[in-house]
Amino acid sequence: MNAILVLADGTVFHGQSFGAPTTVVGEVVFNTSLTGYQEVITDPSYRGQMVCMTLPHVGNTGVNAEDLESDKPQITAFIVREVSPVVSNWRANETLPGYLARNGIPGISGVDTRALTRHLREKGVLHAALCTDGSQTVEQLLQVAQTWEGLDGRDLVREVTCQEAYHWIDGTQVEWTPVSAGKVEPAALPSAQAHAPHVVAYDFGIKHNILRRLTSHGLRVTVVPANTSADEVLALQPDGIFLSNGPGDPAGVPYAAQAVSELLNTQIPTFGICLGHQIIGLALGGETYKLKFGHHGSNQPVSDTGATNVQITAQNHNYAVNEGTLPSNVEITHRNLNDGTVEGLRLTDRPVFSVQYHPEASPGPHDADLLFARFANLVKEHAGADPKEAVTPDV
Repeated sequence: MNAILVLADGTVFHGQSFGAPTTVVGEVVFNTSLTGYQEVITDPSYRGQMVCMTLPHVGNTGVNAEDLESDKPQITAFIVREVSPVVSNWRANETLPGYLARNGIPGISGVDTRALTRHLREKGVLHAALCTDGSQTVEQLLQVAQTWEGLDGRDLVREVTCQEAYHWIDGTQVEWTPVSAGKVEPAALPSAQAHAPHVVAYDFGIKHNILRRLTSHGLRVTVVPANTSADEVLALQPDGIFLSNGPGDPAGVPYAAQAVSELLNTQIPTFGICLGHQIIGLALGGETYKLKFGHHGSNQPVSDTGATNVQITAQNHNYAVNEGTLPSNVEITHRNLNDGTVEGLRLTDRPVFSVQYHPEASPGPHDADLLFARFANLVKEHAGADPKEAVTPDV
């Protein structure tokens, strides 16, 4: 069936539908990754967004259970040049169109995605409406796109966070073991994790590979909902606090900034990624602002301001921390080489650091993976444990 994508500025793209037959509205962003469409689709940071892949051929490797970054697709719609009906990967258990259809997500193929990308780079992020069931005209879709309220100021985190706390048991699956404040029972965990240093991870839309990387460094992880108070986190007696990635406008989650503001005064090692990085900025009294078209892809160059190395990083964000609004105890540690925006910071008087990009990759390069080792080392020192092989890399 024919599909129609209409941008709020009146630009129209015609194509073929795949996935679910429906009509949706969202914010269009482009992703420049060459691999990992499955991880992109299931990344909660894309909630509310239509993702346009610049890679021309998508779907070749199908969908498998191992590469999911959450329990379902999180995007609003998928825009591609060509979608493959044939799967050629031994791990796949279904096709991309079938997976999207089963989860109610529409897609449009046959789009000149590079023309769309150039348009977004020139005009900035745009609202759009997509119809894949033939029920809407161009005029109707234009009205939907132009009248949509958008994502600015909206709390998308509540749509993707967990409903109750749980332990991340191993590196391949989530065991939903309810946890009450102050009642973390080591006996309920595998012996290898039972007495490991304890990290409480805020779920603002956390990716599974973040949890895998934390546990791979010998940490015991308890994941808590985004609206968990500072007192509730402290009752879990953490040796470290992790602030996850997540979707949307950081100004839309003031309750998170309030809790983090209190936790930053405890001297507990804290590590933030993506939205977690932005929330740290807000908790310190800083401000955030929206980028013209954001950073989405696995080839973003980032410089370490204290060294001469450059990392190629995975990124997915539309907002950035305003450097000029941060207090004097903040040191900028990383910058984006494309536009100079803040990509990392640390506090000079507390064991707190954060990055705007995704060191856990999935998809993307592993240049910044040692940040997890740095955090694990701080956590183990705080817990009085032997850091063993953990290191403090200059990244």
